[in-house]
Amino acid sequence: MASSSLFSTCPLQGPVSAPKTMKCYRDFLTNYSSLFKQSSDTRSHSRVLFSVKSISWEQRGRLLPRNRVQCQAPDVDNKPSILVGNKFQLDDVIEAQQFDRDILTAIFEVTREMEKVEKNSPRSQILKGFLMATLFYEPSTRTRLSFESAMKRLGGEVLTTENAREFSSAAKGETLEDTIRTVEGYSDIIVMRHFESGAARRAAATASIPVINAGDGPGQHPTQALLDVYTIEREIGKLDGIKVGLVGDLANGRTVRSLAYLLSKYEDVKIYFVSPEVVKMKDDIKDFLTSKGVKWEESDDLMEVASKCDVVYQTRIQRERFGERTDLYEEARGKYIVDGAVLGVMQKHAVVMHPLPRLDEITVDVDADPRAAYFRQAKNGLYIRMALLKLLLVGW
Repeated sequence: MASSSLFSTCPLQGPVSAPKTMKCYRDFLTNYSSLFKQSSDTRSHSRVLFSVKSISWEQRGRLLPRNRVQCQAPDVDNKPSILVGNKFQLDDVIEAQQFDRDILTAIFEVTREMEKVEKNSPRSQILKGFLMATLFYEPSTRTRLSFESAMKRLGGEVLTTENAREFSSAAKGETLEDTIRTVEGYSDIIVMRHFESGAARRAAATASIPVINAGDGPGQHPTQALLDVYTIEREIGKLDGIKVGLVGDLANGRTVRSLAYLLSKYEDVKIYFVSPEVVKMKDDIKDFLTSKGVKWEESDDLMEVASKCDVVYQTRIQRERFGERTDLYEEARGKYIVDGAVLGVMQKHAVVMHPLPRLDEITVDVDADPRAAYFRQAKNGLYIRMALLKLLLVGW
């Protein structure tokens, strides 16, 4: 296929090849995935970069230059140029669909390096002089603290607001766009959690600095999905050929949506959906998985699914998403609980994961079982977020 049908050249920093759509972006990376495999030195893998300069999200999910420079198709059929440098491929982290399998592999390599960063070492100062602003319009413990810890462990500083919905100018009616334009003047990167699906994409389209989606309503939570996949690889030892049971509030759970998108990048994966009727997985995720050839199955038998799976990914029923329909919440709550009986049918190598916080959907006696991976999972979030902050602010 001629390159002109897939790629366009944006004169933003010399002749730079930039994909016009996410499909093209994935194809672009796939065409050159072999470059990550040509060297036996793993440190060099993540240094082979595809220069995608100043790309940002639009409302319809397209990628365009931030300064709206018109792209022109190349008039030759040669492969787009590959520049060796240190620029991360993404300007923002908004949704799981942004990530190619090769990028995931490279991010996980950096994450493993982050686990080795020691206090007061030179690598613990790589973000010195950078400021991160956390804008959280919804409550958070692990996500906000892990981002702030990640920034500080790499020498950076933090500007934070814990409940921006009530204790910021949003309470006075300020638009999200105006807030972003203001905060970007004080910081180098914005980490935002919002109660509206799609808010992170709006923020990224407005900002001229990187934006990380730390959860947008029932939409997505891409950094949680990254740490989940990283945890699965660490715990199970592989990502291809696994079976994953997603349990609980699948209609409102942004973590399971993002995780489903990332799992679709791997081969021979099967996903089981186990949930009360009122919070079943939405059709858009099921249709997406089908379009990617990913096998999925809905079940109301947690014991049977748990006996088959490598990962049982439990989630809480999210009361805050039901509004005044407390009757529906009570109908869903407590139907599927991971306890000693569920552990009894699970395989020895399998693990129980949970994005936390938990209520009563995993009994506390499960904590003592080595297959309970959710606190290790939470710790991995620190290292994933250290890696993302490094990559977005200083590159590979």
